[in-house]
Amino acid sequence: MVNEKDFNNLLEKVEKITKSKKLDLSSDEDLSIAIMNLLSIEEHLFFTAEKTNKPVYYKLLKEVREMRKELLKKIVKDYEGEVWCISKHLLASSIRLMEVGTKQLGQGKTKEARELFEKAYNLYSLFWALNLKIVDTKTLKDNNIISEKDIKNLKEHVDIKDNNGFLGKIGNALKKAIDCCKE
Repeated sequence: MVNEKDFNNLLEKVEKITKSKKLDLSSDEDLSIAIMNLLSIEEHLFFTAEKTNKPVYYKLLKEVREMRKELLKKIVKDYEGEVWCISKHLLASSIRLMEVGTKQLGQGKTKEARELFEKAYNLYSLFWALNLKIVDTKTLKDNNIISEKDIKNLKEHVDIKDNNGFLGKIGNALKKAIDCCKE
């Protein structure tokens, strides 16, 4: 369980993001989706190089990777340890789960698709929670991000829906802060 000071800091950060009229993350959200697609392009270039035995695909992979790194730096600014790599893998996992969910949806497996979409969104939300400093990696202790009691208190303050776990709670809070349709 987090102490009251840590919880209040988390609550303040979420409230600031959810209530701020000045915050426009729509460009960063679009950029994060572009980065997700660049990660997928990297994967496809690797597999194509291996399947065709044509080294030209590795050259293309290198160029796409450099572009992705440059763009990721625009969002992942301050990080410690492996937060850079965690951020990259959160985006990569999120887009893969979206793609698998979309395939499930196309096969008429709506329930399975919905579960995959929820997991994808939760990973995407964790990406933003880390990079907007909602989850402050410097103050995390052991395995305790936040307790269920604190989540209940958070829900009461920022009016978020009851969802599975911490990621779901953060995801619902971020829905209010990140609006891709803002112009």
